[in-house]
Amino acid sequence: MTRKHSPAGAVAATSAIAALTLTACGGGSGGGTEAASTTYVSGGTFNVALNDDPGSLSPLNGVSLVQRALVPYAYDSLVHTTAQGEFQPWLAESWKETPTSITYTLKEGVTCSDGSAFSAATAAANINYQADEKNGTFWHGSNITADMSAEADGNQLTITSKTTNPFLLSSTGAVEMVCQKGLDDPDTLKDATDGTGLFQLTKAQAGSEYTYTKRDDYTWGPQGVTSDTEGLPDTVVGKVVTDESTAANLLLSGGLNAAGIAGSDRDRLEAAGHSNKGVPNPIGEMLFNERPDRPTADEKVRQALTLALNREAVGDIVTNGHRTEMTSLVVQTPLLCVAGGPKWTLPASDPQKAGTLLDEAGYAVGADGVRAKDGKPLSIRFLYDAGTPSHAAAAEEVQAEWKEIGVQTELVAEDPTGWSTDLYQTYDWDTGFIQLAPGTPVVLSLFFYGATSEEGGYNFMGVKNPEYNALAEKAFTAEDSQTACGIWQDAEAELVNRADVYPLAQTESPIFFAGATAEVAGSVLPTSIRMLGRE
Repeated sequence: MTRKHSPAGAVAATSAIAALTLTACGGGSGGGTEAASTTYVSGGTFNVALNDDPGSLSPLNGVSLVQRALVPYAYDSLVHTTAQGEFQPWLAESWKETPTSITYTLKEGVTCSDGSAFSAATAAANINYQADEKNGTFWHGSNITADMSAEADGNQLTITSKTTNPFLLSSTGAVEMVCQKGLDDPDTLKDATDGTGLFQLTKAQAGSEYTYTKRDDYTWGPQGVTSDTEGLPDTVVGKVVTDESTAANLLLSGGLNAAGIAGSDRDRLEAAGHSNKGVPNPIGEMLFNERPDRPTADEKVRQALTLALNREAVGDIVTNGHRTEMTSLVVQTPLLCVAGGPKWTLPASDPQKAGTLLDEAGYAVGADGVRAKDGKPLSIRFLYDAGTPSHAAAAEEVQAEWKEIGVQTELVAEDPTGWSTDLYQTYDWDTGFIQLAPGTPVVLSLFFYGATSEEGGYNFMGVKNPEYNALAEKAFTAEDSQTACGIWQDAEAELVNRADVYPLAQTESPIFFAGATAEVAGSVLPTSIRMLGRE
C-alpha cells in the first residue's frame, strides 16, 4: 500500500512548536478556584488569545494550528470527541460500523448559518471532496483517504473504504462539515464561514481580531447544547497576541478570557488564582534529518546524540521545570492507541557509550577535541523555536553536553518562515526541538511512512524504517481497533528504538481562563464555553 500526501498537514503538526496557545490535546483541570465560586452568566464576549494570525480560515485546507483552533467555532463535525477521547453524537445522532464502512444517521433540523438545510447529501459531498487528492485538503491522507467514498440515502450517510479500516469512526467523525455553498466555491471560505456551527464569522481584521457571533437557531450541539444554553457568550473574539507576557497581563486585567501560557508567567497566573486546563505538549521531542548527506542519516550518530544527553537536566530546562515523561508519540485527542503503552524504554544517559558509537561511525576525536570524519568536523545544525521561551536555554544545554563528546552544534532560532524554509525547502537541518502532535497513530504514520516531502509526502525527515513500515501496513487493515492499537504500539517502539524520534520530555501547558471556563481538547471547545459571574 502506497499513500501519497501533500506536505500541507505536516506544516500544521510541526508548527505546534510555535502555537502553544492552541497546541496539543488534553483534559483535566489545573490550578485555581475561580470556577468554584462563580455562576454562569449568559451573553457578553469571550476573548481568546491567538499567538499568531490564522491566515486563511478555510476548514478545507487551512493548516496552521491557530487556524485549526478557530474552525470549530463555525463548523461542526459528525461526532463530538471529548477531552477524554469519548465519542458523542453531534451532527450525527447515531452510527453503525463494519470493518469497511460506517453509516451515520444525521439529526433532523440542522441548518447552515444562512438558514439553508444541511443534508446527508452535503455531508457525502464533503467526504468525497476530502477523498479527492487533487483538492489537497487538510484531512486528505490521514482521516480521509483516496480509497473512501460516500453516498447519501435520506438522512443517512454511508462512508465506504475499499480496505479494512478499524478507525472509521474516529477519522471520518472528526471532519468539519462545510455547507453546500462553501463546497461549491471553496475560495469564499478563506475569509468567511459557511458551516452549521454555533458561531459564524462576522468580522475579520487580519493581524488583529476575528469576531464570531452566536447564532440564535442552534439546537443540535453535543451534550444537548443549544443557542439558549446558560452561560454561552453572544460573541467570541480571537485576538492576535504574540507575546506571552502580554497575554498574561491581559488575563490579569480582564482583557482576555483565555490564553495558553507555557512560560514563566504561568506561575503568577496560578498565584493569582486563575483556573486552567492542562494540555499535553511534547515540547522536548526531537526529530532527525535522515537524508544521505546529513550526519544524522547514520543510526549510530543518532543513538550517540541521544545517549550523550542528560535527559532529566535538558527536560527540566525545556519544560521550565514542569517536566513529565512522554509515554506515547500520540498526544492529541482522541488519544487513540495510547492506553497500555509504551512498548519502548529510553536508555539512561551514557556519554561513554555515545563516544564509542561515534568512533564506530568513523568520527574520530581530533587534537582540538572535535570529532571529524574524512577531514569534515561532526557539526550538527540544531533548530529550536524562537518564540518558545524555554527552548533557547535548553538548546544551549544540549550544545554544551554534545561538546563533551566532541560534537559541534550550530544553534538556529527559527521563526515561522525559517521553519518552512529549513524543513520543507532547503532541508538544511540535522535535529532540534521539533514536535509532532498527532491524535492517532495513523496521523503519526504520515510523517514516517512512505513518500518524503520532496515526493509529495509528509515524511519531511526522510525516514526509511522498514520494520516500522511493515507494521504500519498490518495496522492499516487490522481486523479491529484493539488489534490495530497493539500493532501501532509495536511500530512506535521501532521509531524510538532506532532513534528516528527521541521523546526527551513533555510538559502540560495550561490554557488559563479569566471570567469564563471551557473544556479543552487540542483547543477550546466552543460549545463548552461558559461565561462566569461572581455569586
